[in-house]
Amino acid sequence: MIAVELRKLTRRPRTWVTLLMLNLLPAVVAVLLAITNVGPRPGQGPAFLSAVLSNGSLFSVAALAIVLPLFLPVAVAVIAGDSVAGEAQAGTLRYLLVRPVGRTRLLVAKLVSVLAFVLLAVVSVSAVGFVLGTALLGNEPVTAQTSVISISGSLLSPSQIVVRILLAIGYVALSMLAVAAMAVLLSTFTDSPLSAALGALAFLIGSSLLLTLDAARSIQPYLPTRYWLSFIDLFRDPILWRNVERGVGIQLVYLAVLLGAAWANFSTKDITS
Repeated sequence: MIAVELRKLTRRPRTWVTLLMLNLLPAVVAVLLAITNVGPRPGQGPAFLSAVLSNGSLFSVAALAIVLPLFLPVAVAVIAGDSVAGEAQAGTLRYLLVRPVGRTRLLVAKLVSVLAFVLLAVVSVSAVGFVLGTALLGNEPVTAQTSVISISGSLLSPSQIVVRILLAIGYVALSMLAVAAMAVLLSTFTDSPLSAALGALAFLIGSSLLLTLDAARSIQPYLPTRYWLSFIDLFRDPILWRNVERGVGIQLVYLAVLLGAAWANFSTKDITS
């Protein structure tokens, strides 16, 4: 069942069009930076964008920071929202369950497919960002004579940069899994993939708005988007683990609660389509 869902994911043109559109904005930004050689000042614009002119390999992380606030959650919500609701809308969900396929097994297969897309999306953005950054912006070795990489002002070795980029990729992927979990939960309640995707995005937009309100300060540490950009702390020297650990913890809690609710609803609901 898992193999079937993975084949469906890779054979759908929508998957590759979504990935193409997801990588389009970072590509445009890389081209503009290469042509103008003018980046934002440190502390302004997306994270690491001011540093990529001196070391293009960091554009892999800058690309994640560019797509993380909006484009990446939209892509994940669209794919995850279609997981169960898409089958219901097409009228194939009931026929899938008529075969000797349990609901839990079907839901797990759908979740694995969504997980594969999340990993594919995050890795593709990072990989395309790395290729474009090194090709268009240069890849000077990190030495005392070149640029300062660490946000704290100290130099990082190439091996340290690679490890921290990999940690950042994992952190962003985990954050997007919580988005996917919300979309999958809503997908078990509705026969409309669009409604499930929009519901997940509305939840995230509400979280982002609450982060700007002083009146919501007491609940802000528990909002799903609160620690999304904390992967920046991975590039401090030493690494500031406090917000990273909190971000991982809050995402794991959301994953457990949302996926548990999705399983509970899907395993007991009446399938009519």
